[in-house]
Amino acid sequence: MKRHGITRIGAKMLIPYILLFALYVQFHGDYGPGGGFQAGVIFSAGFVLYALIYGLNTTVEVVPRRWAEALACLGLLLYGGVGVVTMLKGGNYLEYKVFDPHHPSHGEHLGLLLIELGVGITVSAAMLSIFYKFAGRGRS
Repeated sequence: MKRHGITRIGAKMLIPYILLFALYVQFHGDYGPGGGFQAGVIFSAGFVLYALIYGLNTTVEVVPRRWAEALACLGLLLYGGVGVVTMLKGGNYLEYKVFDPHHPSHGEHLGLLLIELGVGITVSAAMLSIFYKFAGRGRS
């Protein structure tokens, strides 16, 4: 892609907006359509575009394979950890209102935000890991 200057410049201009839109979908998901899964896919799509334009090796330098695997685990731990914390606070698994007993709606908001963040991190990292596996096959 080194000879395709327009494509490289266009991607360089679009990728930050793709990542920013993913963050918007992530943090606006409890107010409207969207959430962790959609945001994770959009976020990883930005890195896939980066890999298609600048090469797989450059993308692996930006987000190493181990980081993608570790982030997938971290997101899963965040999701499960929120449920464990709700049980330790005396509620059921993922019963968010125990986060703020005086204002249950605030607890619900915090719980949903953390759960969707865990889902977003996990989906984004898993999609990037899958892309790395398919894009790197057949290479030594």
